[in-house]
Amino acid sequence: MEKEDMKVLHKGEEEEMELQGYRLCRWRLALVGLGVLCTGGFLLLLLYWMPEWCVKSTCTRTTARDAEVVLLRSTDEFRRWFLARVRVMLAPGSNPFHSLDTQTTSPSSPSRSFPSSASPPLANGHTPHPSDGSPAQELLRKYADYQPTQIRYFTFHSTKYYWKDDVQNFEVLTGLGDLQISCYTLHSEHSAGLTRDQQQYRRLFFGVNEIAVKVPSVFKLLIKEVLNPFYIFQLFSVILWSADEYYYYAVAIVFMSVISIATSLYTIKKQYIMLHDMVAAHSIVRVSVCRANNDIEEILSTDLVPGDVLIIPSNGTIMPCDAVLVSGTCIVNESMLTGESVPVTKTNLPNPGERRDEGDSAYNTEEHKRHTLFCGTNVIQTRFYTGELVKAVVVRTGFSTAKGQLVRSILYPKPTDFKLYRDAYLFLLCLVAVAGIGFVYSIVLSVMNNVPAKTIVIESLDIITITVPPALPAAMTAGIVYAQRRLKNIGIFCISPQRINICGQINLVCFDKTGTLTEDGLDMWGVQRVENASFHLSESFAYKENLVKSQFVACMATCHSLTKIDGQLSGDPLDLKMFEATGWILEEATEEETSLHNRIMPTVVRPPKQLLPPEPAVSPEQDMELFELSFPFSSAHQRMTVVARLLGEKRMDSYMKGAPEVVASLCKKETVPQNFAEVLEGYTKQGFRVIALAHRRLESKITWHKVQNINRDHIETNMEFLGLIVMQNKLKAETPGVLQDLHRANIRTVMVTGDNMLTAISVARDCGMIPPQDTVIIADALPPHNGQAAKITWRYADKPSKASRLEEVNIGLEDVCYVDEPKTQELYHFAMNGKSFAVIAEHFPDMLQKLVLHGTVFARMAPDQKTQLIEALQGVDYIVGMCGDGANDCGALKRAHGGISLSELEASVASPFTSRTPNISCVPSLIREGRAALITSFCVFKFMALYSIIQYISVTLLYSILSNLGDFQFLFIDIAIILLIVFTMSLNPAWKELVPRRPPSGLISGPLLFSVLTQILICLGFQTLTFLWVQQQPWYTVWPPPTDACNLSSHINMSDHNNTEVDEHNIQNFENTSLFYVSSFQYLIVAIVFSKGKPFRQPSYKNWPFVVSALSLYFFLLFIMFHPVESIDQFLEIVCVPFEWRVKLLLIILVNAAVSVVLETFVLDIILWKLVFSRDKQGSFGVTPAAPTPQAAIDLSWLCCSRKMPKARYMHLAQELSVDPDWPPKPTTTTEAKPRPENGSSYQFMINS
Repeated sequence: MEKEDMKVLHKGEEEEMELQGYRLCRWRLALVGLGVLCTGGFLLLLLYWMPEWCVKSTCTRTTARDAEVVLLRSTDEFRRWFLARVRVMLAPGSNPFHSLDTQTTSPSSPSRSFPSSASPPLANGHTPHPSDGSPAQELLRKYADYQPTQIRYFTFHSTKYYWKDDVQNFEVLTGLGDLQISCYTLHSEHSAGLTRDQQQYRRLFFGVNEIAVKVPSVFKLLIKEVLNPFYIFQLFSVILWSADEYYYYAVAIVFMSVISIATSLYTIKKQYIMLHDMVAAHSIVRVSVCRANNDIEEILSTDLVPGDVLIIPSNGTIMPCDAVLVSGTCIVNESMLTGESVPVTKTNLPNPGERRDEGDSAYNTEEHKRHTLFCGTNVIQTRFYTGELVKAVVVRTGFSTAKGQLVRSILYPKPTDFKLYRDAYLFLLCLVAVAGIGFVYSIVLSVMNNVPAKTIVIESLDIITITVPPALPAAMTAGIVYAQRRLKNIGIFCISPQRINICGQINLVCFDKTGTLTEDGLDMWGVQRVENASFHLSESFAYKENLVKSQFVACMATCHSLTKIDGQLSGDPLDLKMFEATGWILEEATEEETSLHNRIMPTVVRPPKQLLPPEPAVSPEQDMELFELSFPFSSAHQRMTVVARLLGEKRMDSYMKGAPEVVASLCKKETVPQNFAEVLEGYTKQGFRVIALAHRRLESKITWHKVQNINRDHIETNMEFLGLIVMQNKLKAETPGVLQDLHRANIRTVMVTGDNMLTAISVARDCGMIPPQDTVIIADALPPHNGQAAKITWRYADKPSKASRLEEVNIGLEDVCYVDEPKTQELYHFAMNGKSFAVIAEHFPDMLQKLVLHGTVFARMAPDQKTQLIEALQGVDYIVGMCGDGANDCGALKRAHGGISLSELEASVASPFTSRTPNISCVPSLIREGRAALITSFCVFKFMALYSIIQYISVTLLYSILSNLGDFQFLFIDIAIILLIVFTMSLNPAWKELVPRRPPSGLISGPLLFSVLTQILICLGFQTLTFLWVQQQPWYTVWPPPTDACNLSSHINMSDHNNTEVDEHNIQNFENTSLFYVSSFQYLIVAIVFSKGKPFRQPSYKNWPFVVSALSLYFFLLFIMFHPVESIDQFLEIVCVPFEWRVKLLLIILVNAAVSVVLETFVLDIILWKLVFSRDKQGSFGVTPAAPTPQAAIDLSWLCCSRKMPKARYMHLAQELSVDPDWPPKPTTTTEAKPRPENGSSYQFMINS
């Protein structure tokens, strides 16, 4: 039954989850309740931490349909568990889109029964109680003829899942999109509006239209934070210390925990408030809706449901939902979602009319985004005609909207999987194991010495609290907080501090091109007109008298989506530059004129008077009416078309601009110059952005009104090719230098852009991403067609001068056994466009991994493809950074290990990092700070581990003589030494440049384990030596010391000195004092030894707070050791020892320091790193040149590192490819997919004849 009734939610999507149904079981609940009482509440905590145990211990399995509780498990690599309570509501029907029979409605005033502001009964997820005021009850009363339906649902991550009998599963109701309605149906059946009853009925299902980011109360956050396992352990420690009368230490830990919790609460609360404020702004507004009887009613935006018809005010508004325009036009700023603050013109959804068979596709928000107004976007102004209102049908509300999905992804992010944190838990488990040994040892020792039971329990448990350091969370956070502060100082803001450490491991960075590597705007470089199917010489500008009548300039003046906002031309930067280059003037009708005019109000463009010939007869005819943009630019079509006509003429003209390849394909062959491809390639290789123009005179039978409903394919055909506009997209000044720094540091760089392939390759060469001598292989993939398998054809973008060497391109690893090879060896880079990427991902999944190993340019990539590329790179174990200007990079910025947005717009909320500096110089800074923070984390973790072990050794040795460290000794060590050192050793700033070496990624690595284990052995050795040597001294006596050993030589009896206070815990003895001195110095020695500087952090001597703290502590310890002060000795419960023994202690300390420094600095950092551990070092790209083809060289490298297998998957692939004779593919080959059902797809190379 378990397998049979396992349901899958969101199958095949990113949020896919497995669902199991459970029913509460009373006897199990009773047993668990008993267990909670017996364990003093600890079992309850355990069940809180483990949702799976909680459900399985209190419930029995049942079908999903009858479940009272559902247990959910994510299917991603984290396999997280969640539980949700199933609730039941009563409604007149089970489908929100079914129309209720309005005939049964009583004629009494509906507004009283259905107040429009009544909140839906289930907004908070609770079953409505049968009360007269409940809208559900009102609906049930009205529709008494209907059998009330029980509807089962649960809420998870701000989304409601409803049980559907037809699919036998829980599903999400998103809105009108669920119906898969066509554009025609949307116009004919959904544009009239809903009745109040229908609205109330739908609101039962869709809830309040609000993206509610509830800011949790401080109390709730506190409970959640305090129930963290580590704080529970601290609470246990404090209770134990209080029982053992270690009050001061207990208070210190409580004080530290309170500060740590308060800081954490402040940060979390601040982030919630920030997100709440961002979302809440304009989320509740008053809106006008059309009712089914053509009434217009004003309601709150929270009452909107899918299907409502919203009236967009002429002065604009912030959209409270996702809606599709059914009449009128809007100009919208979508920066909230896209990051582009360029106003976008939204037109009404085309109505195919009765000809539903022709091009009437199902409405889809992505496909029809030119007609969709998204939640959170700002409608700047609207246009309406002949008194007709600008109307939009609500399609999605609340968290189902585009903005809602963005907020959900921020509220419920995927956990960050980072080796450091996994290793930290393993390390803690090792410490717990060590504590377990001490625990057993202390019990055995105490029992043998007949110690009272209470003391045995307290002292054995005390060992555990000593071994697992209670200050660890605060200590680990310190380095990250300091790094965050340093980043803020250089203009990089961080909303996910844990990611700073991960940035230290980045070994590949993806860059968007436009606005990131290059300047945002485009500059006009020139035009190249075509006449009689041949190119003219290129001209630098089109502002000429002889061109004013040409179709070329007419196309430049009309084919755009510009509009005037407050008298200023506004729109796409490319359109602006192109229009400004003509010098023409654009005039739009005012609101008054528009409302008086017929349905379609044209925009007029006219040339400036000074360019017109003096004859007055020409002037009026030169004005052109420009239609509302019938077919706006879309990245899917890669073109835009407008319809215009000269004033006074009957026939109209269509003008098109777009990607040259696309425009040329839609033109008559005889109008496209023979050398079109060569001229285009010439420009794109130089890095220019090229746009082609075309024109067609339309037939006289096509009228203004026919244009509105005509299919774009009828107009965009048989065009005449007019020529090319050449735009220049300059590199930002900082780009080449930053990329050079990254290459020097062995960090691979990749370009992922929406621009043309050849332009992208050219920019990649210009900025140094692809060195001049390297080869670029373009992968053109074609999907399966007419029974033929999918295939990839390989071609070389541009042939370098040394083409003869291309056959010997190889791949290898940068490793310790790197073999020198001839410098003539060339590297290769793959380039592909979004379509090829999609085909390869689907039909050549194993090939994709090999391609991303060398893929440098990914052009014409859609936003979701950028995200898929990041995932593919992460799939071969790259730690990926992403830098974009937020335009269409939101998904990729969120998915990358370290995403940095160059846009300060609200879209940057999706990115962990936002830079105030609008260029890529922030990337090396972030990686440097990440490396410094990562090394700081390692230093602190190692130091805290050593602190625990040193204290553990001291206590274990003292337990053997039934002694312990004193309360104030613990206090001095933990507060004065440990906290001071931990919080100052984290202050080292980052090293000033990026180095090729990368810090280790986890704690469980050779160098770190060697470092920690050697230091533990050194400390153990020297403490044991001190402990045994003090007992061999001639003046040594067992506790309590009867004499003052300081004055032993004078034979003065000072035995009465110690009689003032009875030492119950046997603190004051020679072993304790000797170990206290040695261990105190050991903490300082390991702190200095572990505080590594270069190559990732500035040297410790530049960290003056740390230097001052360490020197002060050294001075203080040496002072009390060689110049005993009675009050200090009494406070710290140390006894006076002879001067000769103090000298011996100093000698022990000096030798200890020397051994520690030699082993850590010389043996580990210099000898072992170079000989052993550098083999762990991962190569720069996995694309470093391998040894040349002679067999001897290959054999030599194999012998050199025969037994070493690289850990990272991309390194492993690189090794495989280095010996693959068919890789890289030659320019004469085609790769064809061969489906094999048993193990996915494979492929074969075929040589073209």
